[in-house]
Amino acid sequence: MWDDAFPSFLIGLREGLEAGLIVSILVATLVRAEARSRLPQVWTGVLAAIAVAMSFGAVLTFTAASMPETAQEAFGGFLSVIAVAFVTAMVFWMRRSARNLAGELKQKVTGALALGSGMLILTSFLAVGREGLETALFLWTTAQAAGESAGPLTGAAIGLVLAAGLCWGLYRKVLKINLTKFFTATGVVLIVIAAGVLGYGLRDLQEGGVLPGGTAYAFDLAGSIDAGSWYSTLVQGVFNLMPTMTWLQVVAYAGYLVVVMTLFVRGVRVTAPKAAPRPEPGSAAAAPGATAAAPKPAARRRPVWVLPAAVVAVPAVVAGLLVALGRPKPAGDETVAVSETDCGKGFTAPKPGRQTFRMHNTGRQASEVYLIDPSTNAVYGEIEGLAPGTTRDLVATVAGGTYAWRCVPASGKAVTSAAVTVRGGGGAAEPVAPVSEQDLAAPLKSYKAYVGKGLDTLVGQTRTLQHDIEGGHLGKARTDWLTAHRTYASLGAAYGTFEDFDKKIDGRADGLPGGERDKDFSGFLRLEYGLWHDQSAKELTGPARQLSADAAGLRKAFPHQDFDPGDLPLRAHEILENTLQFELTGDTDEGSGTNLATADANLAGTRELLTVLKPLLTGRAPKLLPAVDSDLDRVQKLLDGDHDGGHWTPVEKLSATDRRRLDGATGQLLEDLAPIPDLLEIRKSA
Repeated sequence: MWDDAFPSFLIGLREGLEAGLIVSILVATLVRAEARSRLPQVWTGVLAAIAVAMSFGAVLTFTAASMPETAQEAFGGFLSVIAVAFVTAMVFWMRRSARNLAGELKQKVTGALALGSGMLILTSFLAVGREGLETALFLWTTAQAAGESAGPLTGAAIGLVLAAGLCWGLYRKVLKINLTKFFTATGVVLIVIAAGVLGYGLRDLQEGGVLPGGTAYAFDLAGSIDAGSWYSTLVQGVFNLMPTMTWLQVVAYAGYLVVVMTLFVRGVRVTAPKAAPRPEPGSAAAAPGATAAAPKPAARRRPVWVLPAAVVAVPAVVAGLLVALGRPKPAGDETVAVSETDCGKGFTAPKPGRQTFRMHNTGRQASEVYLIDPSTNAVYGEIEGLAPGTTRDLVATVAGGTYAWRCVPASGKAVTSAAVTVRGGGGAAEPVAPVSEQDLAAPLKSYKAYVGKGLDTLVGQTRTLQHDIEGGHLGKARTDWLTAHRTYASLGAAYGTFEDFDKKIDGRADGLPGGERDKDFSGFLRLEYGLWHDQSAKELTGPARQLSADAAGLRKAFPHQDFDPGDLPLRAHEILENTLQFELTGDTDEGSGTNLATADANLAGTRELLTVLKPLLTGRAPKLLPAVDSDLDRVQKLLDGDHDGGHWTPVEKLSATDRRRLDGATGQLLEDLAPIPDLLEIRKSA
């Protein structure tokens, strides 16, 4: 839960700061101007923005439809630019008001605020609305990925509360300072914030395809700055400065800051207050006995609760309509029963198109449920672990053809419903041919043979490394260390079966009390640290002997370790996912600068794994392997360009362009590898 809460905490803190800073300054302005009667207009805008954000979250949660990613970016970008325009107008209004503060404060400021309540409502709405929509979208995607909502919601709530506390502190501070200084200081702060919002908004418009230059980066510090750290989050939240920014962002940020700040500073003039004019003798105000005009009857005012209630009710009603109209309707408005003896009761031929089948388990056992083509056993949709007495929806797109339900209880035989025929055209989702443990038996046998051979090689190489160090040949040891480490890195698909040996052989120092000098730090990375930090042969002899012994122990234990055949398809994606996370960031470098060599070995291990899985993939996804092979070659070519013989370019020495290309090519490869676990998932539907 807490692993899922932390990213949401950071986004809550960041988005809360972005929205809260502007609202805090706006509220403080009204309070100092003795215009508290205008505060409900600010809170109405805030309330409207919160209502819209919550309604947006409800639509995302309860419907299968969502705004395309590019549209989300473009929408957020337009909101940012509009917000900057309103904030800029407010800043210059503050500057003008600062000229006539003394003596006529309440009259002048109240007159300036007479521009209309709509300005205050719209400014606060835009300040909060954009961040609210981003937060709702982020929480929804995080909850989807985590499979639960408690962690993301808890983290976001804590972040928002902390942001509110920081903004409250700002509000209390500005209430105590000289009002002229307050207008000037807050104007400067808002200009800086607005410059960041403008840059961020332009980036959204680039990612949304509205503006060009999305890949023309002015700088890329992602490799040297932790974007998820607390300090980075604060800088991004307050100033909207990112580790990676395009030229358009930088030029717009700097240009806005220079031009608007210059105009603002030049216009700040604190003038002496003018005395209030005294009435002329004989004027109406001074004439004795003058009779005041009869007061007009007060206009009937609407209740103060009407507008706040409306700004909450309208988004809620719209969201309710979208949920009601956007959710797929159950096929034939019928529930399909699932049990150990009767599968698919109530199933009738649906119409072609996207359908939602409401599956209800009437039996006494949990069951796997599959919508299949009975002639081939291909799977169109599935529900895993449908508990007794529960109902869940299965969404699938059907077209002309034959369909049936297959129910596989936790214990007992599979039950298949009678088949129904769907008439009509349309395109169905591509079915997945089921894979059994028997189907994966041959690939598993081949891969285990590959790992066994690799471990034989590893044992000899670690023994050679041990002898190098014992003999004091540390230069040769560095070369032999890399050779042995690459051998181990090429066995990535087997890491899950190595039990405790993997931690001993290739464990990191992260989390150890003593770091790299901790007594429990061992294996390849311990030797890497010592060999490239001028430790003596005597200091390294013990770790070298331990590594050699652990490699031999792993070789002896491996044939008897449990290797789940279902792990093979998962590893096709996970090996290079770890490569992108740890090797291509330089995170595991202990001084040798050979992360790219390790990435190259990971790539070789992935090729071997795909070779043994090829017979199963060819028939199920004939277009997948050619695309993956092309991706592999692209990544390999980039890696080959970054080493000369035994010398590899350290990750931190790569140019920004080369690093982006390598990360991008690896990301594309991961995207193309992503369907493999689902294609080759072991299913009981066959």
